[in-house]
Amino acid sequence: MQHITLNIDGMTCNGCVASVTKILQGVDGVASAEVSLADKRAEVTFDAAKTSPEALIAAVEDGGYDASL
Repeated sequence: MQHITLNIDGMTCNGCVASVTKILQGVDGVASAEVSLADKRAEVTFDAAKTSPEALIAAVEDGGYDASL
């Protein structure tokens, strides 16, 4: 398992946090995702054999938020 921190922009409320969490947890290979509105970050643990940081960023951006490493 690998762990990364993604910077997330565009979140304004706890509903956004729930949306980003759901998006990340929906990616095959993600073991856990903890999203913080205050820090504008997501801590993600994932299986590198099933997904990549680029795929996680793309999933968040497809959901309408901006994401970066």
